Amino acid sequence: MTKTKQLNVGVLLYGCGHHQAAWLMPDSAIEEIGESGYYQRLAQLAEAGCLDAVFFADNQSFPAANATELPAFWLDPVINLTAISQVTHHIGLVSTISSTFSNPYTAARQLLSLDHVTNGRVGWNLVTSMTDWEALNHSMDRLPARDERYQKADEFASVMEKLFLSWDRADFLSSRTDNRLIDPEKIQPFHHSGTYFNVKGPSSTPRSPQGKPVAMQAGASAQGIALASKHADAVYSVSWNVKQAKAFRESLQTQIKESESPERQIKIFPGLVTYVGRTREEALAKKAELDEKLPVANALKQLSFFLQQDCSDWDLDKAVPSLPPVDAFSGPVGRYKTILEIIDDTKPTLRELLGYLAAGGGHLTLIGTPEEIVDQMELWFEMGIADGFNLMPPSLPSSLEDFVDLIVPELQKRGLFREAYQGTTLREHFGLAQVGESDVKKFVN
Repeated sequence: MTKTKQLNVGVLLYGCGHHQAAWLMPDSAIEEIGESGYYQRLAQLAEAGCLDAVFFADNQSFPAANATELPAFWLDPVINLTAISQVTHHIGLVSTISSTFSNPYTAARQLLSLDHVTNGRVGWNLVTSMTDWEALNHSMDRLPARDERYQKADEFASVMEKLFLSWDRADFLSSRTDNRLIDPEKIQPFHHSGTYFNVKGPSSTPRSPQGKPVAMQAGASAQGIALASKHADAVYSVSWNVKQAKAFRESLQTQIKESESPERQIKIFPGLVTYVGRTREEALAKKAELDEKLPVANALKQLSFFLQQDCSDWDLDKAVPSLPPVDAFSGPVGRYKTILEIIDDTKPTLRELLGYLAAGGGHLTLIGTPEEIVDQMELWFEMGIADGFNLMPPSLPSSLEDFVDLIVPELQKRGLFREAYQGTTLREHFGLAQVGESDVKKFVN
C-alpha cells in the first residue's frame, strides 16, 4: 500500500559516524576520511535506499588540541558533493553555506553550477556559524553577536535569491541566423545595495533546472526560526522528544503567520539517530559497543562547548549541576534547549548525559527493531511534527547499511516511503512547489 503522503529521509554524512567513538570501531573507514571515494560509496548506499538527499554540515576551523583531534569536515562540502554527483544519478546534494564568512556571488555561482551539472539535485543549508575559531580564519577577532549574524544572514539570503533567479536559460538564444547570443533586455543587473553586501548582478549562471536550489535552514534560536520562516523551503531541527518537536513546529508556524507569506509551507526534518537490530537486544548491544569506547575527555570538551562553560572537573557519577535558563544563554540555543530537556526528562548523572549526547548531540534517538523504530517515525509523521527526518548514523558505513537494509523496507511496507525515485530534482523529491514567474519578479525586481 502506498500512502498519498510519504515522509522524506536525508542523511547527514559526518566522518566515521556521529558517535564520538565511531572512528575507533574495527570496521570504521578512518583511513579514508579524507578521500572522496569514501563519501561517494556512502552516497551510493543512500541512493540504493532511495533516500532524498545527502547533506554535509561544515566548520571552517581546526582547533586541534590533542592526538585524537580530527577535522571532521576535511573536504569542502561543495567540492565533495561535486565528486559525489559524478557517481550518483538521483539523490539530492545539500551543502552548508555560512553567511558570516561567504561571498554571496561566489556561493550562488558554485551552487548554480552544481545544480546545472546534476540537472537540479542541489540544496543549500544557510548557517551563521558558531565559533570564534572560525572567525579567526576570516580576518575577524571574534564571531559577531547573534543579532548581527542573523541580520547579515537575512540580507545574504535575499541576495542569493536574486542571483539564483536573475535570468533564465531561455534567455540564452544562441541564434546564428539572427546573430544573437542572448536577450539583453531580459538579462539585467539588479543593483543590490545593502548593509553588508553590494552586488550589481546578474549572475553569470542562469536559473537551475529546478528553478532554484532548495533552501534549508538549521537555526533553532528565535532569530533562526524567523530567518527560516522568510527564506527556507525546509528546516533541520533538533528535537529530543515529542514535546520539543511540537514546540518547534508551533514556533515556526507562528513566525510564518506573522511573515509576508502567511500561507508558506516549510518542511521540518528533525535529526534522527537509530540503533536497529533484528531484536531489541541486538540493537542495544550495538549502542553499548559504541558507548564503551566513548573518549570521556572529548565528550566533556563537546559538552563544555554546548554549555559554554568548563565541565572538565564535574563528577561523572553525580547529577548534572544546575544550568542557567535559556534566556541567559549566549551560545548555540537549539542544542542548549535540548540538553535542558534531556536533563529534565531523565535526571541523569553526568556520565549518563554524555551517553545520550555521544551520537548526534541530543537528537531523537530510536533503539530497537525495524518495527519499533518505524512505529515512532510514523507517529511523529502522523502527528505533523515531522515531515521526514535527517538521518545521523552513529557509525559509518554500518549504521547507514542497517537503515537501508532494515528500516527502509519497513517504511516501504507501510507505504510511508518511496520504492523508487519518481522525479529527477531535489524539489520533486521533497514535494516542493516549482519556482514560477511570480517568484522571479518578487526577488529580482
